[in-house]
Amino acid sequence: MHQIERAIFDLRRGLPVIIDDHGGESALVYPLECLTDPGITRLVEQAGGEPALTVSRHRMQAMGYPISVAAACLPLSNCEVDSAELIEAAISARSAHSEMFDAPRPAGPSERAALALMRRALLIPAAVTARIDPKLRPELDQRIRAGELLAVEAREAEHCFDHARGMLRRVSEADVPLAESAESRFVLFREPDGLREHLAVVIGQSEKWSEAVPVRLHSACLTGDLFASLRCDCGEQLRTAIETIAGLGGGVLLYLAQEGRGIGLANKLRAYALQDQGHDTVEADGILGFGEDERRYGVAVDMLNNLDIRRVHLLTNNPVKVAALANGGIEVARQDRLYGRVTDHNRRYLTAKASRSGHLLDELLDES
Repeated sequence: MHQIERAIFDLRRGLPVIIDDHGGESALVYPLECLTDPGITRLVEQAGGEPALTVSRHRMQAMGYPISVAAACLPLSNCEVDSAELIEAAISARSAHSEMFDAPRPAGPSERAALALMRRALLIPAAVTARIDPKLRPELDQRIRAGELLAVEAREAEHCFDHARGMLRRVSEADVPLAESAESRFVLFREPDGLREHLAVVIGQSEKWSEAVPVRLHSACLTGDLFASLRCDCGEQLRTAIETIAGLGGGVLLYLAQEGRGIGLANKLRAYALQDQGHDTVEADGILGFGEDERRYGVAVDMLNNLDIRRVHLLTNNPVKVAALANGGIEVARQDRLYGRVTDHNRRYLTAKASRSGHLLDELLDES
């Protein structure tokens, strides 16, 4: 797991990483959004194999390619391609980039693992990859031993999201009175790779809570929660949830570090730019290579277990959250919908959540 953590940080710094598939072909991987013009040439020189743009099935669909695999490699027809042009090809809403690539092929384990690492690192889920020529491997191994290059196992990398299960660490806590609830305590949890910290806002006194503890799972939204962005209703939902939980005699709001439905702030802003071109939120995320919702709720289950909460009254309009807690062994005894206001600025966003992602918002949208 420590090697995977190092790989994530190397990729975020724009450094290449070797992903080993001992049952197949290993690959040298470069994060697309950090690519520079000499990057592709160096990749080929070091790995020996032809370079390819490795993308998810969501991005393949946005580019107009047939979809039959979870991820695919688009071999570059010209290694001298401009890096900015290649990045544009991987995130643009335009689909006509076939002249840059040869016929796509299914991604192997090492290349699929590369995309998992990009997602975990909150980078664009696309990479420039080159399969390693066995003749050049001794030189790469020498660089690995010298600490100049990092190699990780494909199987471990592909399941990097699973490494935190059951390993969440309770770090610190303090009383933090809030406008909506003066009796509140913040409890901070940290994931083992150190990338993400999650907050439990404990409202009221636990001995006075209902048997089914009122709970809200709230994904962090810097733009809405802090800056009161009009593009979403997140800030309103956050404050309404705290006030509602306090009115129910107390409970817990889990503030989860899952900005932009799990894609991170940088990609969320990229998605906003695509929405301004006319795409809805699901389409914009798909153009960038993401699924319609990249959030995972295992961390919420771990936080509730740490707080000794096994039965909840869940405040949500998202059925996925109900199923995720139930699958994690948390009994959802009751579910109540929680809304913000519908405005001219957020109506399209809320409509897409209802029609594309199954959120229970029809009643709210009909009334407005």
